[in-house]
Amino acid sequence: MEKPLILVTNDDGITAPGIRNLVEFMNEIGDVIVVAPNSPQSGKGHAITINSTLSYEEVHLDGPQRDFSCSGTPVDCVKMALDKILPRRPDIVVSGINHGANSSINVIYSGTMSAAVEGGVEGLPSIGFSLLDFSWEADFTQAKEYIQGIVRKTLENPMPKGVVLNVNIPKLLKEEIKGVKICKQAHAKWEESFDERVNPHGKKYYWLTGYFNNMDESEDADETALANGYISIVPVKFDLTAYEYMNTLSEVMKFD
Repeated sequence: MEKPLILVTNDDGITAPGIRNLVEFMNEIGDVIVVAPNSPQSGKGHAITINSTLSYEEVHLDGPQRDFSCSGTPVDCVKMALDKILPRRPDIVVSGINHGANSSINVIYSGTMSAAVEGGVEGLPSIGFSLLDFSWEADFTQAKEYIQGIVRKTLENPMPKGVVLNVNIPKLLKEEIKGVKICKQAHAKWEESFDERVNPHGKKYYWLTGYFNNMDESEDADETALANGYISIVPVKFDLTAYEYMNTLSEVMKFD
């Protein structure tokens, strides 16, 4: 029986520990091809490269998979993989494992999730994985069985078109993880400001600072699940239409 073809990508760069662990986990499930940025691309969201050229090269890192390093964004990597690199359409797109959370509002800024969303745009089952640990020495193996299980279940149970999964994993030991919860995106935002500084030449520059403000304590919110020791899975749609407002807006926007 033919093994599933798994496209692996990320936003932390092709050599980041998170993606190297994810590749190792996916090698136990199917045939893996990696197409990932050649440098960190965190916070790029769904950016694509349109004003400069792109390139990729095959690199030899570890394991039986094939690895390709791309000069572009995470979304560029998925586009390049589908158009130029893969021998056929993959059975699933898996992005991550991100160093740090992509829960709640972070999903819209995340390069990790945007790569998964791009897979969804192309009609492919797609998942973004994130661990709530920014450390380069983070232990991704604690959630290995859950990550593999989520991928296997997704392969066996195709998602509706237009839906991708946003999976966030608490920073816990395997035995401390209480399980998995299907969640909504928590209502939260970053309270941000720009710290003004002056360089040695007297020119002002600004450094983005801020803190995360969670305003949602509901039981089904991803932030709540994570705080209580559960892995959160949020089904994400990239159709941004506010259907519930369409009829009202039709009345508001009537012109004689």
